Amino acid sequence: MSSSPVASRVQRVRHEIKRRELVLARVHTISPHFRRLTFTGDDLADFVSASFDDHLKVLLDADGPEPVRRDFTPRRFDAAARELDIEFAVQHTGPVAQWAAQAQVGQRLTVAGPRGSFIVPTDFDWHLLVGDESALPAIHRRLDELPSTTRVSVVVQLNDPADRRALASAARLDLTWTADATQTRAAVRALGLPPGEGYAWAAGEASEMAALRRLLVEEKGIDRHAMRVAAYWKRGASAHHEPLED
Repeated sequence: MSSSPVASRVQRVRHEIKRRELVLARVHTISPHFRRLTFTGDDLADFVSASFDDHLKVLLDADGPEPVRRDFTPRRFDAAARELDIEFAVQHTGPVAQWAAQAQVGQRLTVAGPRGSFIVPTDFDWHLLVGDESALPAIHRRLDELPSTTRVSVVVQLNDPADRRALASAARLDLTWTADATQTRAAVRALGLPPGEGYAWAAGEASEMAALRRLLVEEKGIDRHAMRVAAYWKRGASAHHEPLED
């Protein structure tokens, strides 16, 4: 980790990786292509999710010797109630999306992780959050966490306007919806960054995030240590997830 002032405020925390057997307790349709599934179970007694962009593995039995593994954001965790919310985009044809589309109360699911957390303090003067549908649960969770003493600019890219949801925050929120990567880059390029110390976070498709990261560094002048940009998926690949760094 760099010795820059911003980087020194960010913490990496490791967690013990544990498989957990959960039961589906509630199903909520958020929009035409998103479902929020609430899971419960005693295995959540020691569950930890310390950062808004944590990811856990959803494990589904498959025809082969190994289960299907996909990464998802813990959207909400209630330790007292032992409830974990995970949001699924259900318009895709993959096995996990198909499972989530038909999931009913009482069905079981195995998850593992998170293996670690990248904790970004909430008290920066400003925050920038950018992402596509894969990043929307993390963005929504972060907006829930931010205090009224900060500002946040959000750019969300969705293919279908019907999937837009009400997003609110105690922070001063500037929200822009876009329909594709070109619009997303244009919206970010047009943003005027507030004064003070800030932090940028973005996640989405690998090539689009690589281009966005260059824009943030070269055009917006954001320090490389004052951002976290991740590829949550990659066109033509499955189970792709990686941070984009120098």
